[in-house]
Amino acid sequence: MIAAPPGVRVYLACGTTDMRRGMAGLAMQVQQILEQNPFDGAVFAFRGKRGGLIKVLWHDGIGLCLLTKRLERGHFIWPMTGTGAISLTAAQLATLLEGCEWRAPVTSRRPELAG
Repeated sequence: MIAAPPGVRVYLACGTTDMRRGMAGLAMQVQQILEQNPFDGAVFAFRGKRGGLIKVLWHDGIGLCLLTKRLERGHFIWPMTGTGAISLTAAQLATLLEGCEWRAPVTSRRPELAG
């Protein structure tokens, strides 16, 4: 798995996206709909209507990269607002790509007392 560097800005495109789009089409969507620059190093994630396919677009400083992931079972958890984008951390993106719940991760409890 390709890991996003810590501190990278991650955006989820709310709603559904036409998964027939490639790099150029998704970059245009970032510019026109999300009103962001697809070439500034941020990571942009898109989900299709059925929910089992996700595309992640980012510019690594040399060129555009496109990661596609399809779940064998289940679907990616996604905000269903009409348009726009929400911001995530790199850790939340990694959890999302694993097909897990990223909105309210379970934190492990630390012991309060020794013994």
